Amino acid sequence: MADRRSWWLPVGVVALVAAALAGLMIGPAGPPSWRVPLALLDHFPLIDVESGVSTAEWNIVWRIRAPRVALGIIVGAMLSVAGAAYQGVFRNPLVDPYQLGAAAGAGLGATLVYTGLRDVTESWVFDPAPVVAFVFAVATVFVTYVVGAAFGGHGSSVRLVLAGVAVVSFVTAVQTFILQRNVEVVREVYSWILGRLSTANWGDVVMVLPYVTISMVVLLLHRRHLDLFRVGEDEAATLGAPVARVRLIVVIAATLGTAAVVSVSGLIGFVGIVVPHMIRLLAGASYRRLLPLSIVLGGAFLVLADIPGRVLTDPAETPIGVVTAFFGAPFFVFILRSRSAAK
Repeated sequence: MADRRSWWLPVGVVALVAAALAGLMIGPAGPPSWRVPLALLDHFPLIDVESGVSTAEWNIVWRIRAPRVALGIIVGAMLSVAGAAYQGVFRNPLVDPYQLGAAAGAGLGATLVYTGLRDVTESWVFDPAPVVAFVFAVATVFVTYVVGAAFGGHGSSVRLVLAGVAVVSFVTAVQTFILQRNVEVVREVYSWILGRLSTANWGDVVMVLPYVTISMVVLLLHRRHLDLFRVGEDEAATLGAPVARVRLIVVIAATLGTAAVVSVSGLIGFVGIVVPHMIRLLAGASYRRLLPLSIVLGGAFLVLADIPGRVLTDPAETPIGVVTAFFGAPFFVFILRSRSAAK
């Protein structure tokens, strides 16, 4: 079993490469799909291949599809690894990256931009929506942690999660209150809430990559501690794990990366639940495998989930959040049923 499980990471990398290639090949416009691999080879140094792809068609692949695929990989990988980390540190398999308020805070930040700055946004050097969404996402999680700690959340993951539920409810109420008084932007905000990669560009990729890289490195460095959390907080402390410090570091790292990707992609649900649980079923629950596999398979999952949205309702697009919910909701019910049957 151990030998077979050691093969999962190379398999995951192959799946990620295949998903990225599919994402580059498929779309409502551009060159025929079978010509895209040839065009990619033609752009490698010292390789000359007659691809039959015109400059205009290559621009569609490189400037529209490629950043979308790259951002999809980054967002899917971050949401997946953050979900796995949250589930480990809270010892709750149903926790996702949005549990402590990252999504609600980002949604409120984006709403404030669309309602308060929509008339002056064009004069900004940069788009303020991702920046404000990121700041509000981090601030909301900080408030959640402070509230949870005030009632003993630093020693109880259950209290911290409950604090998250309360803060998310409050932030969502504020967002709804603002939208009711600015109905002209409801469609725009709703489009952002449903999640989107259609507006991705290389600037978005460059902007979120440093945050995501730092977050992933920190989480990977705490794999051993997360394995200790599986036996219980008291037992982990007995084995020498600094429980409170590890929880704080993991929450900060996972939230930083989540806030960054949510600020550019909107709210894409279920990735942080579906992918880690699929990996646990296939490769086991050890975080030494779970976190690296969550990165590669999370990226592959979201890139593949983005493809139906491009082609199902051409020329319009189906929001990627709708696609992930379509697959994720039944899987969530399956998890609940499996846990109930195990008790």
